[in-house]
Parts: sequence; C-alpha cells; structure tokens
Amino acid sequence: MTDAGIYVHVPFCLTRCGYCDFNAYAGIDELKPRYLRALLREAELAAPGWEGTPFTSVFLGGGTPTTVAPADLRALLVHLRDRFALTDDPEISVEANPDTVDEGSLRALRDAGYDRLSMGAQSFDPAILASLERIHQPASVRTAFAAARAAGYDNINLDLIYGTDGESIESWERTLRETIALAPEHVSAYALTIEPATALGRQVAAGERPAPDPDVQADMFSVACGLLGEAGYRHYEVSNWAKPGFECRHNLGYWERRPYAGLGAGAHAYRDDVRWWNARPPEAYMEKVEAGELPIGGSESLDPSDAYLEEVFLKLRILEGVPASWFEPARYEAFVASGLLDDDFGQLVPTERGMLLLNELVLGLTS
Repeated sequence: MTDAGIYVHVPFCLTRCGYCDFNAYAGIDELKPRYLRALLREAELAAPGWEGTPFTSVFLGGGTPTTVAPADLRALLVHLRDRFALTDDPEISVEANPDTVDEGSLRALRDAGYDRLSMGAQSFDPAILASLERIHQPASVRTAFAAARAAGYDNINLDLIYGTDGESIESWERTLRETIALAPEHVSAYALTIEPATALGRQVAAGERPAPDPDVQADMFSVACGLLGEAGYRHYEVSNWAKPGFECRHNLGYWERRPYAGLGAGAHAYRDDVRWWNARPPEAYMEKVEAGELPIGGSESLDPSDAYLEEVFLKLRILEGVPASWFEPARYEAFVASGLLDDDFGQLVPTERGMLLLNELVLGLTS
C-alpha cells in the first residue's frame, strides 16, 4: 500500500503579515483549547477511513504551530500515533517563527518526536522584513537557529521569500549567504506573489505599493540556483533545495501524488484522484467536529485527463521530468522551442526559465 502523510493545520499567529493568504489568524488565542480538542476529535472521526494506510510523515503547518504550548503539541502527536498507523521512522515536521521558540520549547518538541523544524526566516535584511511586516529581526533567526541546534535538531529548513518591494539583487544575495553560513539541511525559497485578498494585494491594486518585477525575480531565482548549488544543496523541487538525504519527505508526497490526510480548519486531503478540504473558518470547523461530523467543506474528483495533466505538472516541479513519449510530436517540439523544457536523453525536464514559470504557479493543494 502507498505511504501517506498527515497534514495538521494550526491557524494561530502572533500577527497577520500583509502578504499572507494562508488560513491564519491573529488575536484568536482564546480559541486554542477548543481548537485543540477539535483536532483530537477530528482525528478520531477521520482515522477509520484511513485504516491500514501506513503514514510516513506528519506536518504541522499554519499559522504558527509553535504559538501552541509544547505540552499540547506533544499530546496531539501522541493522539495521532494512537489513531493512525505511523511507520517506524516517520518524518515529523513543525513550522515555527523565530520569536515563538527558545531552546527549552524546542527541546520539548524534539523530545516529543518533532524531528524536523521548518522556520520562517524570509530575509536577513531588516528593511525587507519590515516591508513584509515580519515582527522578527535577523538576529532572532540566528538565535532561534542556534537554540534549535542546542536542542538537538539536525534537520532544519529555513523559508525565504524573494522579490519584495525594495529588495535588490545584492540584498537577496546577502540573505542567501547568511542562510548558507548557518548551514541548514534544507532551504525553501519562494518568489513573492500578490494575492488579491491580502492587505498587500489591496495596496498593489490601489497603486500604493509596486508589484514584484518578474525580471528581477527571475534574476534572483538564478542567483539562488547558483549560490545554493555551489554550497552543496541539491535543487530537487522548483522552490526547494536540500543537502543529500534531507529532502522533505512530506512535501515530496504532494509532488508525487501520494495520498495525504488533512486535519484542521481548511486542511486538504487527497486519495485516489479525489481531493477534499475542511471548512475554512475555525469556528465553522469546530462546530462541525463538535457535532460529530467530519468537517468537510468541499471536494473535487479528477477525471483521467485532469489527473494526467496534474501528474505532468508535478513531475516537472520536482525536476524529475517526464518521458518525451508522453507528448505528441508537435507539442513536444513547441515546448522545446519555447525554452521551457529541454530533452535530456528522452526525458523532458524544465529549463531554468521553465522552473521560474513553474515557481509562479500555485496549485493550492495544501492550504
């Protein structure tokens, strides 16, 4: 049976960043006890539908899961182990922001079984952090990273964003060099995208802030490819680089179209070409679970042609490529002529230009 993953959504944040389009909220901390009870109950309701499925990864995302007490996160993981068939050595990730952790809390999480830490650094330029409305400073990232190492973490990811208003190529290069100097096992680098429903999206629409320059972002992507490659990071997915053996097992499950369960407000799940998602508002999610219902907010079934196109797209995202034989000759020639794909001994793989285009496309599979 195909291995699966579990995604758990924790929607609480200290502040709401202007660019963020995730299902995340500030100022609702009073809901935490009720929400955590709902997560435990949803796990009980959902688990029978996944009986016999081996789970090789768990990923706590958000929001900022580390705004929740380590003892509560430990209890959550114990509950998931009791309800789902986790494999003997699963990858268990937790997202964090630098100002929400210290050595004590990280040690408690590591002892609880959370063995992979994904931290939102975004930039090492204070002006860029301010532009993104991040509340931490570059020093906070260095401090939190050192605390994670002291707590025993040997699998750390740093999230970066490039193309922010005011960011130069030189600033982005400094961020990359500072990241490399810390030597995380994994680096995720995302081009800033403007989502219309966000505060930043409204500012851009009103002409108060400029939209990212795609040409500058293309240059920044090239710089990232060069510097991270020289530092020994393998570019295994369009937006992700890892030291050998530290590719994110959970996220690879999405790109490889393996099944995954989703728990929490707005979380997505997928199996056998069917995708479904939970009610997005936390209150609506909790009310459904408290009524003893699976909190499903919608679903879609992929027909064979859609499933084929999704598989092609995802294989290109993980830079695996697809056999040239999958394409009609005319379409094959058009892709190669466009400079988006290249023929590597009968396998069509994305060029750097193609990778940049893929980096700008958002599937919305997990948020």
